[in-house]
Amino acid sequence: MKLDPFYLIVDSAAWIERLVPLGVRLLQLRIKTVDEAGLRGEIRTAKALCARYQCQLIVNDHWRLAIEEGCDFIHLGQEDLQTADLLAIRAAGVRLGLSTHDHQELETAMAAEPDYIALGPIYPTILKKMKWAPQGVERISEWKRQVAPFQLVAIGGLNPERLDGVFAAGADSAAVVTDITLNDDPEARTREWIEKTDQWR
Repeated sequence: MKLDPFYLIVDSAAWIERLVPLGVRLLQLRIKTVDEAGLRGEIRTAKALCARYQCQLIVNDHWRLAIEEGCDFIHLGQEDLQTADLLAIRAAGVRLGLSTHDHQELETAMAAEPDYIALGPIYPTILKKMKWAPQGVERISEWKRQVAPFQLVAIGGLNPERLDGVFAAGADSAAVVTDITLNDDPEARTREWIEKTDQWR
């Protein structure tokens, strides 16, 4: 499966209801602080919304729930990868994306043979405190050479103005959180991202 170049990451089904109808085709639901019942409800709502609008849903971290709820794509960070049952994930036919920030993490990710590998942060990010310095677009080219044939997702501090450089360096998809969710007009910003990434579809 070829990833859409515009990869939106949100933390609730409410965001999905607002933004996916605008034409989002690839979305990750990343929820950190909800109990299991609430999380299951969010995943079910997200799955139904994404199916309605032909958007690929990726569930972050919660691989057991994703399997139980019949989701077909998950994303794991390095810590979650250490405890995840990759055999169970593969047996369920679930596709897999993995985060990387340095060469050691890249080796670990490659060994798991995921469907894509994410590299970040490319630019400074306000989403979360990072122990890694911004990688820069040059690292995208280096990573792309190493991850082939897996697809490469760039994340961290991205906005429409930075996308030309990101894709020219070799990224297959550009992930975004705060540039849209903290924008004064998230809908308008989403449309801007869609218009900007159309040329790489």
